[in-house]
Amino acid sequence: MQKLSTRGGWRWWAAGGLFLCGFLGLAAGVSLTERPEVVDSGLLTKAYYALGLFVVGGLDIGTPQDGPWFARMVLWVAYFGAPLFTVSAVIEAIIHVVSPDRWQLRRVSNHTIVFGSDRLTLSYLRLLQRQSPDTKVIVVDSEFDPVREQELRQKFGATTLVGDLTHDYLLHQLRLQQAQRVLLLGNDDFQACEAATRILEIAPQLRSRIILHCHNLRFMRSLQHTHLAASCDIFNTYNLAATGLVHADLLEHFHYTERRDTVVMAGFGRFGQSLLEELQTHAAAEIEQVLVIDIDADRRVLVVDEQAKIDAPYMRRVYQGDISHPMVWEQLTADVDLNDNQPTVILGTGQEQNNLRTALWIKQKYPNAMIFARTNDISKFALAVGGERGIKNISITQLVEDHIPARWLT
Repeated sequence: MQKLSTRGGWRWWAAGGLFLCGFLGLAAGVSLTERPEVVDSGLLTKAYYALGLFVVGGLDIGTPQDGPWFARMVLWVAYFGAPLFTVSAVIEAIIHVVSPDRWQLRRVSNHTIVFGSDRLTLSYLRLLQRQSPDTKVIVVDSEFDPVREQELRQKFGATTLVGDLTHDYLLHQLRLQQAQRVLLLGNDDFQACEAATRILEIAPQLRSRIILHCHNLRFMRSLQHTHLAASCDIFNTYNLAATGLVHADLLEHFHYTERRDTVVMAGFGRFGQSLLEELQTHAAAEIEQVLVIDIDADRRVLVVDEQAKIDAPYMRRVYQGDISHPMVWEQLTADVDLNDNQPTVILGTGQEQNNLRTALWIKQKYPNAMIFARTNDISKFALAVGGERGIKNISITQLVEDHIPARWLT
């Protein structure tokens, strides 16, 4: 689908140009074989006949004759152009009315509706295609990248629609009463909550079958005890990835080491905060101390303490600064000996290059450390370099795909 404003503008210019060709030809004194009296008529009559060219061409008025040669040429342009313009508009209207997407929407049932077309949508559709390849999918977004839209259609067989899920007209077109589930994976948390509320009003049977992604952790925590949270699965990708990392790698490492562990969290954004909450819930007894490094560490730790109310049985130290700044690591190693035991160091900022570079430096200096370097997408480069140097690469995309709940796919 395309937006109306980008579809019809050129047609008005074309229609106006063809009308002017017809009107100017007649006004310049060109006569017609079947209506010779038109040459002596008024301007309104000539305008009327010029408009008639769009409906019946020149079938009832004849062909141009006499008059200036240039005026006859201009009138011939209108004779051929106006009927072709009308036919093309009618054909486009018919195609628009009976387009495959519209027919699919009229007949679709037991389908999955996804709002958003970013990386998270692709991850979900990859898993859905593997688990339930016959599921009909409708992807809605306020705007599509052309290449991404083509990928959604051709690779995943999805129907794509441009629209806003907070608009009731679009929601009714999506046949929510026959839908299997709805995933709200867009970038606007408030819009997603608004859409979920409206969807539940229209199709209350979708309760517990609406999956809502919330980017802002503070906003997500504030929704915990609301009716909406009880009716939907509300999640955050970093939360999901942190859960996966703790259960897939960290718990096993903690059990393997003889003494309680030191954990260095270099980067304390959404991923780092989610990781600390997960460690607090599942591995607090295994941890001796947590060392937090972040350029905005003091404020972010206060936010976590306020929102998550973590009561830590381990020591926690906070270092404010860039993870790539040597001074920060000097301060940290003055307090803690990273050569002792097998500390866990997680380079988890959103800056992939800094994560990998710092991981390589730390591994060279403290070869006993268990080091994780984060990337967003799956990176063959980071995997190759990490494999050579004994660094574990963790991809947010891969962790999310590996730990999406099975109930979202069946």
